[in-house]
Amino acid sequence: MADGWVSWNLKDKERFNAFLEPLMVRKEREQTPGMRRGRLRMHPTRKHSNLGHNVHGAVTLGLIDISLFAIPGQYGALGAGFSVTLDLQTQFIGAGRVDEPLDALVEIVRETGRLIFLRGLVVQGPDDSHLVASFTGTVRKPSLPRG
Repeated sequence: MADGWVSWNLKDKERFNAFLEPLMVRKEREQTPGMRRGRLRMHPTRKHSNLGHNVHGAVTLGLIDISLFAIPGQYGALGAGFSVTLDLQTQFIGAGRVDEPLDALVEIVRETGRLIFLRGLVVQGPDDSHLVASFTGTVRKPSLPRG
């Protein structure tokens, strides 16, 4: 795909991610040396809206949670196996708009042997000026096989 975007869609369409798909992910340019940032994008439609015709908060939370895996995945930080979200703290700032790309912009703050600490924003608009949410999260990497 253009501009570094790659698909982040599951083959199993009966899983939760399929409700938010199509999803696209890309690495973002480093602003400081060693910074690892990326962006996960979805295209919200009416099925993702609440009664106020804004993006439902649960959809925003789903996008954020998936981004905690998609961005480290782009940097090879997760390896093989299943990882889990240990915590996710979210502050809703504004309403997400339907029919406009919704992006989770994520930075890997720190990575240890077992954990990945992340922070980010959910944004809309060509210059990311429409803020929807801010968040921090921690992911536990897959356990190494015992041998």
